[in-house]
Amino acid sequence: MSCDIAMAGALWLASLTQSGLPQPDMAQPGMSQPPLTFVSARAPMTSALAREPLYAGIVAEARGLKGLVDGWRRAGTTPGFETFKARIAALAALDMKGHLDLAARGTDGDLKCILKGISLDLPKKLDEVAGAATPLARDQALRDLAYLLNDNVEVITAPPRPAV
Repeated sequence: MSCDIAMAGALWLASLTQSGLPQPDMAQPGMSQPPLTFVSARAPMTSALAREPLYAGIVAEARGLKGLVDGWRRAGTTPGFETFKARIAALAALDMKGHLDLAARGTDGDLKCILKGISLDLPKKLDEVAGAATPLARDQALRDLAYLLNDNVEVITAPPRPAV
């Protein structure tokens, strides 16, 4: 808990140096040392797991597929859908592999269960896209698939939270 407070304080102080607030001038009388500076907190924090090859691959593929889905939604068409289906199946297999990897490590966190759920949901969401009878239904199915792909990225890249 105290680490959370310390980190929040450090991030708040770092934001002050980036906010355009006046910075102390070294030429002021009585300032013998430079003021404290902090590393900017603007860089995205990611989990250590996200840097491992399996999980980095999942993140990269989910981002790429989400980009395709977003483009399809804007265009109103789904070119290359057969190739896309194969990529979704491969991503679902990677998510299941991640689930099994985390289970083998003996982790008891939610991530292993979330990855399993995503691996099972991806084919279902893909079937909804394929079975959409109207443009509106297809757009809704693509939107749901985009959300799932985004979740796939965020659950892996999110920094771990301390146990409560």
